[in-house]
Amino acid sequence: MRKLPVIGRAEANYAQPPKQRLPSWIKAKMPSGDTYMDVRKLVHDQKLHTVCESASCPNIGECWNDRALTIMILGGTCTRSCQFCDVPNGRPDPVDSDEPRRVGEVLRHLGLRHTVITSVDRDDLDDGGAAHWAATITAVKEACPDMTLEVLTGDFQGVLSDVDTVLAARPHLFSHNLETVPRLSRQVRVQARYDRSLSVLGHAKLTGAKVKTGLMLGLGEEMTEVHEVLDQLAALHVDVVTFGQYLRPSKGHLPVERFVEPDEFEALRVHALSLGIPMVESGPLVRSSYHADRQARLLSPT
Repeated sequence: MRKLPVIGRAEANYAQPPKQRLPSWIKAKMPSGDTYMDVRKLVHDQKLHTVCESASCPNIGECWNDRALTIMILGGTCTRSCQFCDVPNGRPDPVDSDEPRRVGEVLRHLGLRHTVITSVDRDDLDDGGAAHWAATITAVKEACPDMTLEVLTGDFQGVLSDVDTVLAARPHLFSHNLETVPRLSRQVRVQARYDRSLSVLGHAKLTGAKVKTGLMLGLGEEMTEVHEVLDQLAALHVDVVTFGQYLRPSKGHLPVERFVEPDEFEALRVHALSLGIPMVESGPLVRSSYHADRQARLLSPT
């Protein structure tokens, strides 16, 4: 069993700035509607977790009404304490061996063209959950042979053989988020390392996989630092990059340093495309899985 890292957030560590009013360009509709409720019931009936709910995604209403969701496997408790994330952290329950079957059943019922599966980090497991990832990918592909599948994984503590276990199950797109620039990485992703995440992306690309990553803006990064990250991603031939605005889930999380203007997001998208990155999703409410089905169609039009 791997050594379990220190977990938990200390709310007192963060000075509380005056309450920030969200700018006019950050608006999300309250979740509602029959389709939204149907998807919610289906997920809850099968006792599955979604990052849509666990991470308080602002797009949950829009996405679930389109029957698009991001299932989160390996339980609902993360072994890490990233300072931006609203997913609960602590000591997780044992791995549910029936979860892959239920994930496949839910996705078969939804009849999607494309979906994203993610997971909590499981640093308590010898393989970081890689075998369970592979079993889930296999079950989903058997249940939904006409659907493309994107996996958004952790870094497996940099153990590339575990990354290979996931890739061997042949997901259509492999995703792992850098989340922020190198200078802020330790503060934002306490138990992760920027260089380790970059090596995971580079390794996946070298195996021939299509690769995706994402960053949040508004944590105190400089745009020159973001451009330097893009240079590295272009050199790795990453296929998809996403940029979105960081929104503070609670007072126990990192504060928002600034709200990035929509025209800055657009300028970043144009710059990334100019570097040869094929697909860039950039906007205030963009999240890792936002419009992932459209990205998959454009990357693999057949």
